[in-house]
Amino acid sequence: MLEKAFEKLGARVRIEAGGRDSAPVSVDIRRDDRGEFFLLKHDAKIEPDLTVLNVRPKDRHLLLMARAGNEKYKFLCGHDERHWFVAAIPESAPVSNVDQAKAALKPFAVRGREVHAGVRTKEKNRRRNRAFVRQGEWFFVPVPDLEIPAMLILKHGPLVRSRMGKPHWAEYCYREGGKTVYVSQMAPQGLTEGEYRKRLHDDPAAGRILWQTMQRDPSVYVRGRITHPDHATVVLDGWHRVHMNTETKAKANAAVVFLD
Repeated sequence: MLEKAFEKLGARVRIEAGGRDSAPVSVDIRRDDRGEFFLLKHDAKIEPDLTVLNVRPKDRHLLLMARAGNEKYKFLCGHDERHWFVAAIPESAPVSNVDQAKAALKPFAVRGREVHAGVRTKEKNRRRNRAFVRQGEWFFVPVPDLEIPAMLILKHGPLVRSRMGKPHWAEYCYREGGKTVYVSQMAPQGLTEGEYRKRLHDDPAAGRILWQTMQRDPSVYVRGRITHPDHATVVLDGWHRVHMNTETKAKANAAVVFLD
């Protein structure tokens, strides 16, 4: 039944038992000689109950629910522009179909902007409407009155959830606030000042690798061309506030953070 549901989208799915990651069940996109496929991995000690709650063949999206022990996870699986994708849905969101899952992935500020701008229901899932422009997991909300001194504007600035992801590049970027963290291959999600000092004290090898200071969850504004190899380039006229979708709030995606 699971394979047939994915076949309706024109996709393949594979299930594997393996080591436990950040959650008992994870969904990823992998590639073999036949192209991309969905890989569902689960803790070898737990046999998950997998249920497809909703399938939208025309939209090429489905909503998958996985029960593992006392935990329940939901994933939106689908095709966006050029590739398959998966997004974990926050457990606090009571979703039962694809449209509800898409709405749950929108940050509060984006949904509020939709109401303020009077976006019609049929326009809410477009990549561009009166409230926002979307590229992948990033939403760009216009801030028409924002003025930024030229000396503070960064050219060709990256937008990346973590060091492990491929960045989206903004032609012009400005950031403020956030929390300074130390990032390296040993800690791709970043360590706070206290955590960093403790790591150096406890692990001599940590002092021999390159660490980079970055900002966790800053306020970021962009304009101009936004590019990414997996998405069509978008052009933003005027400054836009950057918002990441809500999948970071899901337990199944707890390792993902916004670094800049």
